[in-house]
Amino acid sequence: MKSSFHLDPPKDEKDLLERANSLFGYTLGELSIYAKLEIPPNLKRDKGWIGILLERYLGASAKNKSEPDFASIGIELKTIPIDNRSKIPLETTFICVAPLIGNSGVTWETSYVRYKLSRVLWIPIEGQRTMPLAMRRIGAPLLWNLNSKEELHLKSDWEELMDLIVLGKVETITAHHGEMLHLRPKASHGKSLTAAIGKFGKPILTIPLGFYLRKKFTAKIIARYYRYFLL
Repeated sequence: MKSSFHLDPPKDEKDLLERANSLFGYTLGELSIYAKLEIPPNLKRDKGWIGILLERYLGASAKNKSEPDFASIGIELKTIPIDNRSKIPLETTFICVAPLIGNSGVTWETSYVRYKLSRVLWIPIEGQRTMPLAMRRIGAPLLWNLNSKEELHLKSDWEELMDLIVLGKVETITAHHGEMLHLRPKASHGKSLTAAIGKFGKPILTIPLGFYLRKKFTAKIIARYYRYFLL
């Protein structure tokens, strides 16, 4: 395992996939020892811990969150907690923070959401909350391309949500908007506020929002590409 600890970004897709495959079957506890990264008691306050751990092994390079994690080869890393018995995702998947101002001229084709999802390295992780974090195993990676059917669904949802933002209806958005893609509050605490456009085009302060993939979207990816996830 020590020889699998990478600091430099992967040279290409093949290199990245080889690194990801080398992690298959290891527990988060085992990886944390080699990475010298302390395991938190739970993920309530450390939701990004698993991603940080895997980034250390895979050589993620992006410092700017608007870039894919592996910027030089245009690939985003996404971990996905899985119920190993039912083979279904346990959580929605965060993509990026939603832009609430400065959206003039932005289209789906030029959006951060599409940019982030064009090519994704999915890594499933055992995610049952009753299982200690250190014992959760890493599954087989999947290098995934957004296909035309999936893109149509996401584009429709994105346009619906962005219309509400641009038209000053951001405070009317709920988690029920969007079939496959939706918006949820994205803030470190409830007092965090960000600039947005309100009624009649007036500036307001509101809760930051993030784009998330619904579980039924990632479940379809899982059902299509995987037979077995974990050892």
